[in-house]
Amino acid sequence: MSSLREWVAERSKEDDLLYKRYGRPLEPEHRGEYVAISKDGQVILGKDELKIAREAAERFGPGTFALRRIGYDAEIRWRRSA
Repeated sequence: MSSLREWVAERSKEDDLLYKRYGRPLEPEHRGEYVAISKDGQVILGKDELKIAREAAERFGPGTFALRRIGYDAEIRWRRSA
């Protein structure tokens, strides 16, 4: 169980860094939209969170990207991708 907690904590840190570097600059023009950010800084923007998540999973690989709502503190949700 602690290894899962450690993984989640590490993943959260990585996602925060990706958002600070690549997502935050999008805030003035894209507040409220969703962004998926790959580890190398590629972004996918849109208003449909599920569509963005699916496209990011296809392009970047499942579980290899940060997904955030631009301009908002982290929203915590658990979901399963079909």
